[in-house]
Amino acid sequence: MTAPRRLLDPLATRQGTFAIVAMDQRNTLRKMFAAVGRPNVTPEEITSLKAAKISALRGSASAFLVDPTYGVPALQRVSKTGPRFGVLVAAEPAERLAHKGEPVPGLDPAQNAAWVRSQGGDALKFLVQLRADRTAGAGERDIRGEALEVVRKLVADCRAEGIPSVVENLLYTLPGEAPASPEQRAERIIQAAVALADCKPDLLKLEYPGDAESCRRLSKSIQVPWALLSAGVAFDKFAGALRVACDDGGCCGFIAGRSIWQETVGMKASEWDGFLASTGRKRLDDLMAVIEGRARPYWGG
Repeated sequence: MTAPRRLLDPLATRQGTFAIVAMDQRNTLRKMFAAVGRPNVTPEEITSLKAAKISALRGSASAFLVDPTYGVPALQRVSKTGPRFGVLVAAEPAERLAHKGEPVPGLDPAQNAAWVRSQGGDALKFLVQLRADRTAGAGERDIRGEALEVVRKLVADCRAEGIPSVVENLLYTLPGEAPASPEQRAERIIQAAVALADCKPDLLKLEYPGDAESCRRLSKSIQVPWALLSAGVAFDKFAGALRVACDDGGCCGFIAGRSIWQETVGMKASEWDGFLASTGRKRLDDLMAVIEGRARPYWGG
């Protein structure tokens, strides 16, 4: 008897966990190229690199997170034969809005849920930088409230279209604010996750809250499944965080990018395939080994 198909199945492993390679960077990727002495990298080179990642890592990755500018065109260059994989399409604007130094999320009407489906996407991914502890003073703009309203609209649009919504959160420092302590950072990650979970997205993509106790607090605070993002940290550090997030936080897997493939930006195109097929795939398979038997199926249990 065939198991019933669930909404996030196209993105997941057979165990209902996530082994997703993130390659939706645009401006960040250009900055990475500039940092290794290649400020004039061409769109063709970026698209070719993304196609190389998909071709080399399919078969281990359960899905790929792509951007519409370079990632979606890269998909068209990948062979139609071979192991299947899911596709998340990032739908946040390439140029992010800001108000007095704070990021402000905004929806692009042209990049809605129907558009994601038309691009071959199985799910829509949206980045919202939320500080749930931010309160607006008298006469101030309610950036927190605006961000949550954007997420609610996005979730409703995805639900009407019948595709999953994946919401990513990254913390930020308020203008003039001192760097957060580990305890403050953990609290802010959990607070934001709770606020976003109340909007009922299908999956949250979250930062590591810092330790096992914080992961346990996160797990007890939200009912929405979540996956750990890598934020470009070194591979070994991310693998260790993933282990804790699964063991103690009920994490359903990972959505990781630079920790797997970041060295490719400093290589010649002729070296990409070899690195990705060896080091890149080994890293991905090692992360798969971490979540095996640890990550919680996204449907619970």
